[in-house]
Amino acid sequence: MPNDADLERQKEFERKQISGGLEKLREQTRTLESKSYASATCYGSASIRNLLPLFIESTNQKKEERIKYRAAGHEQKILTHVLDIDTESACAITLKIVFDKVFSYRKVNSTVTTVCDSVGKAIEAELQMRYYETTAPGLYKKLKEHYWHQSKGTEQKRKSMQTIFNKSDVQPWNAWDRKIKCQVGSWFVDRLCESSGWFERHTEFNRNKRVQYLHPTELFFKYKEQIVKNTEIFSPLSWPMIIEPRPWTEFQDGGYYLNDLRRCHEMVRRGVTLCIQGEKPREFLNKISKVQYLLNPFTVSIAEVLDERGTEVGKFRPIINHEIPPKPFDFYTNIESKKKWNKEKTEACNKNAQEFRISCRTRMTLNVMKEFKDKVYWIPWSFDYRGRAYPIPSFLTPQDTDFGKSLIKFAKESEITEDGKEWLAFQVATTYGLDKATMDERKAWPYIPKNAALIKRVATNPIDNLGDWEKAEEPWQFAAACEEFYSVVIAKSRSTTNLPVATDATCSGLQILAGLARDKSTAELVNVISSDKPQDAYKAIAEKSINNIPERLRPYWDRKTTKRTCLTIPYNAKPFSNRGYIKEALKDKGIEIDKDELTQCVSAVRQAMEEIFPGPMRVMRWIEKEVARAMKNGSTQLSWKTPSGFRVTQRLMKQKTKQVELKLLGRCRVSIPDEEIGVDVRHHRNATAPNLIHSLDASLLHISIRKFNPPIALIHDSVLCRATDMTYLSHLVRDTYMHLFAEHDYLQTFAEAIGAEDEPPMVGTLEAKSVIESTYFFC
Repeated sequence: MPNDADLERQKEFERKQISGGLEKLREQTRTLESKSYASATCYGSASIRNLLPLFIESTNQKKEERIKYRAAGHEQKILTHVLDIDTESACAITLKIVFDKVFSYRKVNSTVTTVCDSVGKAIEAELQMRYYETTAPGLYKKLKEHYWHQSKGTEQKRKSMQTIFNKSDVQPWNAWDRKIKCQVGSWFVDRLCESSGWFERHTEFNRNKRVQYLHPTELFFKYKEQIVKNTEIFSPLSWPMIIEPRPWTEFQDGGYYLNDLRRCHEMVRRGVTLCIQGEKPREFLNKISKVQYLLNPFTVSIAEVLDERGTEVGKFRPIINHEIPPKPFDFYTNIESKKKWNKEKTEACNKNAQEFRISCRTRMTLNVMKEFKDKVYWIPWSFDYRGRAYPIPSFLTPQDTDFGKSLIKFAKESEITEDGKEWLAFQVATTYGLDKATMDERKAWPYIPKNAALIKRVATNPIDNLGDWEKAEEPWQFAAACEEFYSVVIAKSRSTTNLPVATDATCSGLQILAGLARDKSTAELVNVISSDKPQDAYKAIAEKSINNIPERLRPYWDRKTTKRTCLTIPYNAKPFSNRGYIKEALKDKGIEIDKDELTQCVSAVRQAMEEIFPGPMRVMRWIEKEVARAMKNGSTQLSWKTPSGFRVTQRLMKQKTKQVELKLLGRCRVSIPDEEIGVDVRHHRNATAPNLIHSLDASLLHISIRKFNPPIALIHDSVLCRATDMTYLSHLVRDTYMHLFAEHDYLQTFAEAIGAEDEPPMVGTLEAKSVIESTYFFC
């Protein structure tokens, strides 16, 4: 346990996170308001989301009144324009514009005239884009792909589209005059004021002129105050810790020490409140939270140099500055030269704006990296509702990007062994891209002379030899592995190792289902049973299905084409998503496929799955059927306990929603929430098999890692430890899997938990004890 001095240091560090998060939230709010974008603030987005259903209902009622009874004279002229757009879209647009204008730093933006004119313009622009999409869908799609991802405002996008469409043979859009725009905007703004009570017109004198402004009311300010207060509660930054995290117990929350941080992070995310978990899961969570980490000085130094140079490598995206070209000498006399320069300038500005957004993750990682440079730190963990472990911090964790993972080392080193050297070689080859090669091939790869020379270049001079490692599958982790392997194995300048080495389950979904159904044929293909080389389930499916697909596609049919379909079927992927995976895989090979061919391919793959993986396919169908029965019999949720004692509660309710997809206002697919309207039976049917698999692979690690004392980290069903400990850990996981399915008929236990009426399907050909000899169960 930490002493008083260390505890005070951690609390001070947490206070820094609290104040830093609060300042960040307030700075973001100020920035958004200064840019007239208050609709994106915490109070703006929450207000729009909550007010939208009421606003839509009120507006629909008013529209029905105006249609049923003759509208007043001043409304008659604009009613056609009001009715042209669906209510949901018009209300979403109105709310966004009103919040942006009313809370802008520029007072002129909040005048009634400005607000109404802006709302009318935005509604016309939406209708204009829909007109273009209807009249020339091909051209519209092409232009949208080109212009929508550039750094342009909505008005600039609209003008660009309008200019190009006017040059085409499409009938021009019949533009509204300014008076119509103001009247349409005023109609919707009035409906907003009536339905919400949050805004009102207020007259002021400005230079002896009467000017009307749209002001928020006291009612809104009370609502805003509560929203901001609730948001600030959850604003603290989540960083790693500088002392060991507070342990989770049955009676106290763990992780951070200050209440202001702890209340932001429960032990089970999205779990049922006050659901008491078993002792084993808590012990597991506390054990992985005690692991000490430090930053890898090798990758840190590379990142600092590449950041300064603005060089991109893989997931490392610093801000890259695209210089605006100098004006040509004939800028003022040559119209063509001026147009060309303006175009080049626009492209450079667009690229710079995009670079800032793209570099966000890297910039945040670099900032946290500076905070923890030369420090030992700890990572607090928590569960999701299925029992999988996730780091609470967002940076410098094993579940980061390739760049983020490469920054991490275990703080405790171990003396290298001959077995450890083999696992370091495995890590080098795997991160380079040999993840499907045999164990012997991966362990031998770094010793091939040309590869050993490459490793030396990367380890000794990574900056000047950037081309040697940036092409790797996981370039940053490959660079880190090269440095560790070179220093420990080749140059022998270090005799200890602390680099995390990762191993993963082979088709973990099918491995779990094979154990549940005790299906030997499936177990063989997903490396549950011992073999000389890793089995390839995807290849087996490709070979089994090839004779049932169109003949012209057979030369291109291989494991890559079937991989994503095989991978996702255990997680209840349906034929529709299978179609997308196969179509995309063939497209990558330059092959286009029509609907009938695609249907034939999907059918062939699913039929091959039925024949090669009989146990898993039967189990999934049984789960769907029994879950539907349980819901029909009145169940509102499903609950089961995993072998480690973790209690999974699956509660999936239907929400009344309507999706509103606007054309111009960014990514504005707006969901309108309402009250729960019953159990989502379809979601339960589709989610139960995947959630059962995830809960069991999590339970497998809960039990295994409680027996494992060296440093360890997790990425879902993948484990990371030092090279010297990997053989022991792999044996532990295999042994746990064996006991999990040899000593317990867990499918029967699950059937009882959900109240199944039919007996679960069992193939019964697998002896679980055979997994203990498998070389490729985790690799």
